[in-house]
Amino acid sequence: MSNPRVRIGEGKISGILSIFLAASSLLGILCFKFPELLTTADLRKIYSAEFVEKLMFVAIALSFVFSIVSFLLSKKKRYATIGIILCALAIFLGGFTVEGRAVQQTQWSLGLDWLLLDLLLMVIIFVPIELAFPKNEEQSRFHPEWRTDLLYFTVSHLFIQLFGVITREPAVFLFGDLNLDGVHQWVQSTPFVVQLLGALLVSDLFQYWTHRFFHSHQYLWRFHSIHHSTKNMDWLAGSRTHFIDIFVTRSMSFIPIYILGFSSLAFNVFVVVLAIHAVLIHANTNIRFGFLKYIITTPQYHHWHHCVEPEFYGKNFAVMFPILDMIFGTYHLPGDQWPSGTGLENVAFPKGFLKQSVYPFKWNPSNKVLKADEESQR
Repeated sequence: MSNPRVRIGEGKISGILSIFLAASSLLGILCFKFPELLTTADLRKIYSAEFVEKLMFVAIALSFVFSIVSFLLSKKKRYATIGIILCALAIFLGGFTVEGRAVQQTQWSLGLDWLLLDLLLMVIIFVPIELAFPKNEEQSRFHPEWRTDLLYFTVSHLFIQLFGVITREPAVFLFGDLNLDGVHQWVQSTPFVVQLLGALLVSDLFQYWTHRFFHSHQYLWRFHSIHHSTKNMDWLAGSRTHFIDIFVTRSMSFIPIYILGFSSLAFNVFVVVLAIHAVLIHANTNIRFGFLKYIITTPQYHHWHHCVEPEFYGKNFAVMFPILDMIFGTYHLPGDQWPSGTGLENVAFPKGFLKQSVYPFKWNPSNKVLKADEESQR
């Protein structure tokens, strides 16, 4: 049974925010103390230590404020108490005084800094949106499987370096010996906006067909079905993706990016746009996008891709641009209507990250051994 939906004014939201900000600050302190182990070299080029120091100061201060608000509003003081304790611990361990230092180059590291920064950004953007403009007003933020989705989010961010290396390998193997310098110079000479739109379009084209292949191929569907197993669409739902699905999809999407050689600025903005948009289309929000819904994919558009209605299976494979579905005959957007539900009906998926990671190697989504001639109808 789902937990009751969190309501504004009860003190629970402020208590949860207090705990989240204080816990994030504690993990941020670890990043400052062990940067070689816990931070990524590529991301350190984008942010400065001074910026993160100020960010931590603000986070700890807000954590304290939210804990006080929760203490005053909530009948139960548990969240407020935990928030204050974590806040005090962050201050004691140097949250207000910790400073960045020179970082020695290491071959491997965890992406704890990427996890914290991206999680903070997504919470700031999407938690208020889902609270103010929910599609499913009865759905709790803390539905029965939210911890599983958060673990998917955490693993994919902590191992960003590993995912990045494996994603690039197919492109390097196939096209690394070609002399692409001329192509790269020409592409990088074009305006930034042209590069960004080009990167988004060619990546989406490759991802469209990879996504469609995952739905039609009898073996790959087993891995992709994990992504469709959630019945609670929200900003974390898109993170529930099997690692085989991630490797194949990202590798194929990276091939045109590698061949064309977009500038570092265009590529970095491309990654940020994709990250935010991927969260948006899974979000539990009914925000209207007007005519833009015919130009970029929206929550309504992608929820139809996750719909439970069998007659609309195999629709809306595009991640960014609906025109791809229009061109290839898989477009479905019936006015302002939404699907009656999302997820896979009559399917016995195991609960939990580890069990779901192993599941596709043994079973198909119908909970039986997959025969060689079977194909997904999804």
